[in-house]
Amino acid sequence: MSQNEGQAPGHTQQPGPIRLVLPATSANVGPGFDSVGLAISLSLTVEAEAAPAPGGQLLTIQATGRNADRCARTSNNLIFETYRDLLQRANRTVTPLSLRVHNEIPIGMGCGSSAAALLAGVHLANHFGQLGWDPQHCMEEACRREGHPDNVAACVLGYLTVSTVVTDPAGDSVVAATCGQQTPWKLLLALPSVSLATEKARALLPAQYSRSDVVANIERTALLVSAFALGRGDLLRVAMQDRLHQPYRMEACPLLPLLLPLAGETGILGVALSGAGPAVLLVIEPGSAESVAPRIREAASDPALEIVETSIASGAKVSLFG
Repeated sequence: MSQNEGQAPGHTQQPGPIRLVLPATSANVGPGFDSVGLAISLSLTVEAEAAPAPGGQLLTIQATGRNADRCARTSNNLIFETYRDLLQRANRTVTPLSLRVHNEIPIGMGCGSSAAALLAGVHLANHFGQLGWDPQHCMEEACRREGHPDNVAACVLGYLTVSTVVTDPAGDSVVAATCGQQTPWKLLLALPSVSLATEKARALLPAQYSRSDVVANIERTALLVSAFALGRGDLLRVAMQDRLHQPYRMEACPLLPLLLPLAGETGILGVALSGAGPAVLLVIEPGSAESVAPRIREAASDPALEIVETSIASGAKVSLFG
C-alpha cells in the first residue's frame, strides 16, 4: 500500500486522486468459520477524486462491470456511507467525491463484496479526511464494521489469510497471517441465479455445537492451513470439509449439496461454500477448468449455470494518481 495515503491530520492541502484495487474474498474455505479467508482475482476498483458538489450533491459515480447498476447508486451506497460516517465521527469535512467504479465481484453471493466496499470507504475517509491511519488501522476499522475479520483481512493481505480479533485494555486489534503465495491451484466459482443475504445465512446456524463437530473443524482447519502452506493439493478434499456452517445452510444454498460430492474427482481438489453462500468455491488443478466445468453443470442439472474461472490473488493495492 502507498505510504503517501495517510497524511498528517493538520495538513490542509486538498488530497489528490486515489485508486483502490480490492480483491474478492471467499471466507471460511470450508472449516475455517469466521477465521479463514481466501483472496480471489476478481476486483473492486475505485478511482476517487474530490469534485464540485452541484446542487449540494456529495457523490457522483460512474460504474462499469458486474452489477454496474447497483454500484452506481448514490443512495444506500456502502462505500460512501462508510466514508461519510468516519469523517463525521472524526469531525472532518465530508469532501464531495467523484467515483469511477469497476466491479468484478458478484454481489450477494458470498464473495466478499461488502468487505471490499467497507475497506474502500475506510481508505477514502483516511485519504480525503487526512486521518493519518496506517494500513493496519484501516484494516481494523473495516473489520470492526464487518463484525468479523475473515473477509477484510484476506482482502487486505491476500492469498489464504487466517485472522483473529484480540481484545485487551487498549482496545481490539486484528492479528493475521498469510500463506499460499506459491500455490498453483486455480479457482472456480459456481454462481446460482438467486443471491443470499449474509444475515439470513447466519440466522440459520445453531447456538451450540457438539464437541465432536468442533474438534472435527479444528482438525480440518489446521489441515487446510498446512495444505496451503505446503502446496499439498491432495489434502484439500478432507481439509475443506466442514460441520459448523455448511450443513445448516444446505437448504438456502441448494447448489452446495449437489457439488460437494465432486471433491476429490479428477481435477477437483476441494469444494466448499463461498463465505455464507450461495456461491460454491471449487479449488482445481491448473489447466482442468475446461473439463471440470461441464461436470459441475451436470451435477447441478443446470446447463446454463454461471461458472467463473479465476485464481488466488494478492492483497489490496492503494495508490495515488493524477
